[in-house]
Amino acid sequence: MTTWPDVPQFGALLRSHIDSVPATARPAFLSGLERSAAARYRTWADAAPEHAEELLGCAAREDEIADLVAGLFPISADDQAAVDAALPAAVALYYEVFSPYDVTEQLYLQAEAELQGAQAWVQMAQAIDDPATREVLARCTALEQESSDVVKGLLAGIDAI
Repeated sequence: MTTWPDVPQFGALLRSHIDSVPATARPAFLSGLERSAAARYRTWADAAPEHAEELLGCAAREDEIADLVAGLFPISADDQAAVDAALPAAVALYYEVFSPYDVTEQLYLQAEAELQGAQAWVQMAQAIDDPATREVLARCTALEQESSDVVKGLLAGIDAI
């Protein structure tokens, strides 16, 4: 049986980066993190072509989340500049968490990160009164959970990628 790495609390890990952008820009910042996760899934799909279909499906879900959030919360040029300034360091820190691990362990961490991301959308939705916005955020939550389920299914069937 595989011993999985400890999973950090990604929100806490990235808190200083998240807090470095204006509150109005935080959804866009999170959208950028979703796009970086999509890029990671594409990298993993290249590393494990036998699982590329599933991993590329996860990438597509991450991109869909990013698109949905960007559509819900458009931002000003100044806020976009703040996101653009803060995002690279946050992505680098996020990737650093994965760097000591092999692909299988990285996928495990990502599956757990998806569940944490799902909770972030739930928390955001709780602070919003608009039912249509809450519905879109519920879709984001479901997409995160679906990717986690897909990755955990892959991991259940393999010893190492």
